[in-house]
Amino acid sequence: MASSASVVSVCVANFNGAEVVVAALESIYAQQFEGDIELIVHDDASTDNSLATIRNRFPKAIVITSEDNVGFCCANNRMVARATGEYILLVNNDAWLAESAVATFHQAATENTHSSDIYTLAQYDATSNELLDCGMLMDVFANPVAVKDKVQQPVAMVMGACLWLRKELWQQCGGFPEWFGSMAEDMYLCHYARLLGSEVIALTDSRYYHHVGHSFGGGKVLSTGLATTFKRRRLSERNKLYVMFLFYPLPSLLVLLPLHLLGLLLEGVLLALVKRDFGVFSRIYAYALGAFVCNFADLCRRRRAIQARRTIGTRKYFSVYRWFPHKISMLIKHGIPKLH
Repeated sequence: MASSASVVSVCVANFNGAEVVVAALESIYAQQFEGDIELIVHDDASTDNSLATIRNRFPKAIVITSEDNVGFCCANNRMVARATGEYILLVNNDAWLAESAVATFHQAATENTHSSDIYTLAQYDATSNELLDCGMLMDVFANPVAVKDKVQQPVAMVMGACLWLRKELWQQCGGFPEWFGSMAEDMYLCHYARLLGSEVIALTDSRYYHHVGHSFGGGKVLSTGLATTFKRRRLSERNKLYVMFLFYPLPSLLVLLPLHLLGLLLEGVLLALVKRDFGVFSRIYAYALGAFVCNFADLCRRRRAIQARRTIGTRKYFSVYRWFPHKISMLIKHGIPKLH
């Protein structure tokens, strides 16, 4: 399946994926693509039998094992460092690809005159077969807004569950920020690539299927409303705040950041009052705001380094943003999220 120098290296980060990882890896070997595909799997100290299953069922895969649980960012950085492919395709262990996926990615990447772009495919729910999104726009407070229409277009970000880019672009951006831990690392990478002049594009000629929330819990819209977890929300709020601070053009940041900080404070207080649980505020909002304050000096240093590489203006940067706060839209449509 792979030669000494592959066309594309598919990287799958696995942690306790016994229920789902076989489908993910089988979909990679089933690709209708004439070039060489290199499959790399990073097992993040799984405690189930998924590592043994991977080794037994997929002996040609390159398997990297970790004695400690290092997280999604570090796992992907390790795999890409090992990869020989010109292109990188990140695939979650709880996602699987349509047979045309790699060929669709490669055709778009080679036909595009600006080859250093990030791509994804239309994302479908693995259980219901419902179209979830064709990439994400964003509101001005760094909240992703799913594109529900099956239209190929530039977007603000795509999910790391299915993300294609040239390895050179990954290296230019420094890969995933391991200091993020988990959550919004894909947002960080897409923002960095856009700042360097690349575009983020959702392709609609193929698709992938995803068990949303299987790996990290939450993140789902159920028949009873929006469901999420404390862990997901606390890391999400913190890391979205980091992205906003690192990448927003300065004039807009000076206006939007104080509004965002005040909004997080009020949101946390109101949600804690509604749920009659002060832990909602302390475990999510106080944590995110406290982390921002504690790491402010380091964030300023990182911002200066990132902004020095900017190649696009404010108008271009915000061309894939929407001004109405997405959280208000979600509140109206789905009500207060359930936390567990």
